[in-house]
Amino acid sequence: MGLLFGSLVVVLLLGFILWRILRVAWLTPDMAGKFICVGIATVIFFQTAVNIGMNVRLVPVTGLTLPFVSYGGSSLTTLFIGIGIVQSVLMRHRKQEFG
Repeated sequence: MGLLFGSLVVVLLLGFILWRILRVAWLTPDMAGKFICVGIATVIFFQTAVNIGMNVRLVPVTGLTLPFVSYGGSSLTTLFIGIGIVQSVLMRHRKQEFG
């Protein structure tokens, strides 16, 4: 579908996912939650940057998958677990009161 409707849309969607993960890190007062969210965002950004760099021949070709797009069973499972952890941090960003 070309540059505008194909790869640009994928890059924008991955950027939106990264923005939402970093927003969760901004909202949570817990430092551990912040570190978890920033770490997961870093992994997704690094995989995206390396994959795009491979496609434009800036970095050597490796077996790294494009997050949420390339087919890789363990990679996709790990990314979904990471998104689930981010959702858990977001769900628990307020202090829970019992009783």
